[in-house]
Amino acid sequence: METAPSGDLDIRLVGRALARKRGFILVPTLLALALAVTAVNMITPRYKSEARILIDGRENTFLRPSSERAEERTALDAEAVTSQVQLVLSRDLARDIIRKNKLGELPEFDPVLRGVSPVKSIAAMMGLVKDPLAMSPDERVMDAYYERLTVYAVDKSRVLVVEFQSQDPALAAQVANSIADGYLVVQQNARQAQARSASQWLAGEIQSLRKKVEEAESRVEEFRAKSNSFMGTNNTSLSNQQMGETSTQLNNARGLKSDAETKARLIREMLQSGQPIEASEVVNSELMRRLSEQRVNLRAQLAEQSSTLLDNHPRIKELKAQLADLDRQIRDEAGKISRSLDSDARIAEGRVQMLSQSLDQAKKQATSTNGQDVQLRALEREAKSQRDLLESYLAKYREANTRESLDTPPAEGRIISRAVVSNTPAYPKKLPIVLIATLATLMLTAGVVITGELLRLTAPRAANPAPAMGNMADVMVLAARVEPMISARPVHTTAAVAPPPTPAPVEAARAAPIEPPATAMQPAEAPALEAAKPTPPLSEIEQLAAGLLAAGDGARKITVLGTAGGEAVTVTALSIARTLAREARVVLVDLAGSPQMLASLSVDPAAPGLIELMLGEASFSSIITKDQASRLHLVNAGRPGADRGQLQSPRLALAIDALLRVYDHVLLDAGNASDLPAELLTAGARAVVVPDPNMPAEARSQMSEQLREVGFGAVTMLKAPVESANRNQPGARGVAA
Repeated sequence: METAPSGDLDIRLVGRALARKRGFILVPTLLALALAVTAVNMITPRYKSEARILIDGRENTFLRPSSERAEERTALDAEAVTSQVQLVLSRDLARDIIRKNKLGELPEFDPVLRGVSPVKSIAAMMGLVKDPLAMSPDERVMDAYYERLTVYAVDKSRVLVVEFQSQDPALAAQVANSIADGYLVVQQNARQAQARSASQWLAGEIQSLRKKVEEAESRVEEFRAKSNSFMGTNNTSLSNQQMGETSTQLNNARGLKSDAETKARLIREMLQSGQPIEASEVVNSELMRRLSEQRVNLRAQLAEQSSTLLDNHPRIKELKAQLADLDRQIRDEAGKISRSLDSDARIAEGRVQMLSQSLDQAKKQATSTNGQDVQLRALEREAKSQRDLLESYLAKYREANTRESLDTPPAEGRIISRAVVSNTPAYPKKLPIVLIATLATLMLTAGVVITGELLRLTAPRAANPAPAMGNMADVMVLAARVEPMISARPVHTTAAVAPPPTPAPVEAARAAPIEPPATAMQPAEAPALEAAKPTPPLSEIEQLAAGLLAAGDGARKITVLGTAGGEAVTVTALSIARTLAREARVVLVDLAGSPQMLASLSVDPAAPGLIELMLGEASFSSIITKDQASRLHLVNAGRPGADRGQLQSPRLALAIDALLRVYDHVLLDAGNASDLPAELLTAGARAVVVPDPNMPAEARSQMSEQLREVGFGAVTMLKAPVESANRNQPGARGVAA
C-alpha cells in the first residue's frame, strides 16, 4: 500500500479509503434515509394559523382625560411591546381560552383521554418525560396548550404574531382568533377595573376632603373675627387699606400747603417790588377783573383828554386821581388774596399734622396686627390647597365614572389580521428532516472513515529508544574517546590485510556495493580489456551519489559530518553535491563555518548567509548562490566574523524545511558538528560520515551505531575524505576519493 512521506498528507489516499469503505458509508446512510421517511410519514401532522395584533397605544381623543388632551402620547418602546407578548402568554388568558374552546375535552391536549402508551410509562418511570398520570388535568392541558402556542413581536415594529398549531386546522384558526380577542378583552377589562377602582377611591377621598375644606374655611373665619382682621378691597386688610388712604391724604395736604405758601410769597414779592401782579389767583378774581377794566377805561379817557388838555387841567387831575385810587384798590385786593393764601397754608399745615397723627396711629395698629395677619394667611393657604385638591378630585371622579360606564372602553391594540384555516401541514417538515438525517449520517460515517485514515497515516513509526543528546558534539567526543582504545589493541598482520568493514549502506545504496579497485591485471585478459575498453569502476563518491539518487524521497536531507581535520569534510560534501547536481536539483548548505572556501567557488562571493537571514538583514532569495563549476546551488553560513550563535535559532529549521520543499536534495555541511543542535541535523536526515583515515574499523562501527541512536535514519561511513586536488572542476565522473 502506498504511504505518504512523513509529515505530508496525501488526499488521494483518503479518497481511496472512502471508496474502499463505501459500503460502511452508504448502508447507514440509506438506512437513515428510510427511517427518516418512515418517521415523518408516521407523525401526525399539525396545522398552524396565525393572527396579528397592532399595539398602537392610542385612544379616542374625546375619551382621553382633559389633562392629556393637549399632550401627544409617546410611542411604545421595545420593552413595552415585549411586555404585551408576556400578557398574551399569561396563564389567566390561557385558562379562559381553554375553557372557551373546550380544549380539555380533546385527546390532543389531554393525552390521558386516549390512554398512556407503555413506552411513555417506562420513560416516565426513568424520569425522561413527565408522568401524565401524576399531573392534574389542568396541568396536562396547559402544557399541551403552551407547546402549540408561539407569540413573538415582529422586528422593528409594534405588531404581535400569535401562532397556534393543532391537528385540526379549523381548531388552530379558532384558537388563534380566540387568543387575539381574549387579549383585547383582557385589556378592556383592565381599563374598566382601573377606572372602577379609581372612582371608588376618589369617592372616599372626596368625602374626606369636603370635611377638611369646611374645617379649614371655618378656622379662617373664626380667626378673622377674633383678631378683627377684616378684609377690604383688593383682598387687603382694613388696617393696611386705611393706612394707605391716610398716607395719600397726607401727601395731598402737604402739597396744598406748599402750593399756598408759594403763591402767597410770590404775590407779596410783586407788591413790594411794584411789579404788575400777574398771579393766577389775582387775575382770576372777579373784583380784580372789574378793577382792571375800570383802570383800563380811565387810562383810555386820560389819554383822550391829554391830547387836548394840559396836565394842570382839573379834568386831567381828576382822571389821574381816579386812576391812582384804582391802583390802590388793586394792591389792597392783592394783599387780601395773599393773606387768604397764607390762611390756606396754615389750614393745610393743621391738616398735615392731623393726618400725620392718624398715619402714626395706623402704623402702630398695623404693626400690632402683622402676626395675626401671618396666621390668617397661613390658614387661608391651607383652606385654598384643600379646596383646589377637592376640585381636582371632583374632576377626576367625573372622568373615571364616565369611563366606567362605557360598554367598550378603548384597548391598547387592535387586530389587523385574523387567523384563517390552513390546509398545509406546518409540522413535521418532511423534506428538511429527511435531508438533515441523511446528510448527518453520511457526514458522520465519512468522518469516521477519514479520521481513521488520518490517524493511520500520521501514526509515528516504531523506533528504538535513543539516548537524549542535546548536541552532535557528544557523538564526536565519544568517537574520539573510542578511537585510541581500539588503536591500542594489537593488530595481527598478514600478507593481505582485509579492508576495514564498512557499515551496511541503506536501501538502494545497499544494492550498489563499493568494489575495491583491481590491483593487478592478468596478461591473458589484457588484450580483451584493451579491445573492449571497459568503463573504469565507479569511485566511492559516485557509488554513494547513485545510491542517494535511487533512494529518492528517502535521501532528500543529507547531513555530511566527520572527524577529518581541516576542510576535508567540506571538500567531501562539495564533491557529493556536485555529483548529485548532475541528475537532480541540489543545494549545499554550509553549517561548518568555512565561508571563504565556498565563497571562492560561488558566482557571488559577497553574498550573505544563514546568519544574516536569522538576523533579518537578508532575504531568502539573496542567500542562495550558484556554483561556478556546476549546477549546484550554495548557501553560506554567514559572512566572516558573523555571530554563529544565530545558528541555534529555531527559525533555522524552518529555513531548511523551506529548502526541502524546493530542492530534490539538501546537503548540510556540518563539519565536526561541535556547536550545532542535534535535532536540526538528524530530523528526517541521512548521515554521511567523513572519518579520519587512521580511524580503526571498530571505532567506525561504534560511531555509526551512535549516530543511528541519535536519530539519523541511515548512516554511511566513507573510507577516507576526498582529496582537494581540484576543487573548481570535477572530473568526468566527479572528484575521486
